[in-house]
Amino acid sequence: MKSRAYISIGIPFYNTENYLEDAICSVLAQTYQYWELILIDDGSSDKSLEIARDFESRDTRIRVISDGLNKKLPYRLNQIVREAKYDYIARMDADDLMSNHRLEKQIQVLESNKEIDFVTTGCFTIGKNNELTGVRLGDNYSQS
Repeated sequence: MKSRAYISIGIPFYNTENYLEDAICSVLAQTYQYWELILIDDGSSDKSLEIARDFESRDTRIRVISDGLNKKLPYRLNQIVREAKYDYIARMDADDLMSNHRLEKQIQVLESNKEIDFVTTGCFTIGKNNELTGVRLGDNYSQS
C-alpha cells in the first residue's frame, strides 16, 4: 500500500492582522488534509501573532514560530524550508487565499510525475474592496 504524501505549508507574516485569518482558513478548507502549517512571525506589532497563536491552539497541525525580530522575507522563507517536516513544501503570503483544491491538485501532479520538482499556480488579484482586479494563469493552465 502506498504511503500518503504530506505537505509543509509555510506562511511568513508581518503586520497582516486584516488578512491572516482568511489565509489560515483557506488552508483549513483544503480538500487535501495531510499537511502541517508553519506560521512564522517576522516581528509583527499588530495582532497578527495573537491570531496565529489562536489557530495554533485549535489545530495540532499548525505551528507558530516567533523570535520577535524583523528579519525580512528571504530569511523567513529559508526558515520555512529548515522547519519543514515534510518533503513537499507549499508557500503562500499572509494576504493570499488558496483554492480549496490547490494542494490536492498539486500533490497529484507531483506524485504522478516524479521528474517534476516544482509546481505553481495562477492567481486572481483583488482590490481593497474585494473586487477582482486581474487574473494571471500559467502557460500550462488546466481547469481539470
